[in-house]
Amino acid sequence: MSESWIVGINPVEGALSNDAERVRELLIENGQRNARVHELAERAKALNIPVHHRPREQLEKVAGEARHQGVVARYEAPPMAGENDLPDLLEKAGADALVLVLDGVTDPHNLGACLRSAAAAKVTAVIVPKDRAVGLTPVVRRASAGGADRVPLVAATNLARALRTLKDAGVWITGLAGDTETSIYSVDLKGPVALVLGSEGEGMRRLTRETCDFVAKIPMPGTMESLNVSVATGVVLFEALRQRSNKR
Repeated sequence: MSESWIVGINPVEGALSNDAERVRELLIENGQRNARVHELAERAKALNIPVHHRPREQLEKVAGEARHQGVVARYEAPPMAGENDLPDLLEKAGADALVLVLDGVTDPHNLGACLRSAAAAKVTAVIVPKDRAVGLTPVVRRASAGGADRVPLVAATNLARALRTLKDAGVWITGLAGDTETSIYSVDLKGPVALVLGSEGEGMRRLTRETCDFVAKIPMPGTMESLNVSVATGVVLFEALRQRSNKR
């Protein structure tokens, strides 16, 4: 396990609500008057979590690029899940398995936003390549608005192998790319499925794409050629949910 900092009101609130036993302390900015920050401090005290008041400079030091809003929490993060955890996650989800695979998303704001959408869609797991992902940094946690604590994040040493594990479990894999005529709206996303999105610059890697059962695009009749990966993630996840709500 490793220690990290959870930064900002919503992420700290999410940690206290969902994983309080891993929160080691709260730091509150001196002179802080925000009512929500004071509520978080009282919740932490009620949970026997130490609360300390510190200068703004100290919070900025641990927050890095993230906006701390006057509160940060020291958090003992559990190890990220690995490929070996996938079979159990898929078995528990059964026919409702919905997996998000992000092949090369390294921007922390994008990864955080994708985790937020994944949590909202009740995704079974988010899979990222171990060597091509930013990890659960304070910026990622803040951008996820608590989503990082609500959905399993699997770091795959070998992404193609992880995709084959999905296939062996009966999961159909659809990759997103702009150079195909197949619309995501014409792909059957009911049942156990995985949706794969690549980086904005390079898209899916060749081996990742070759492992997919289908490759589809989000139709865009306007003048833009692509969407931000976090926006595209939201579109395809909720298209899957729309189809599933109509499956009976």
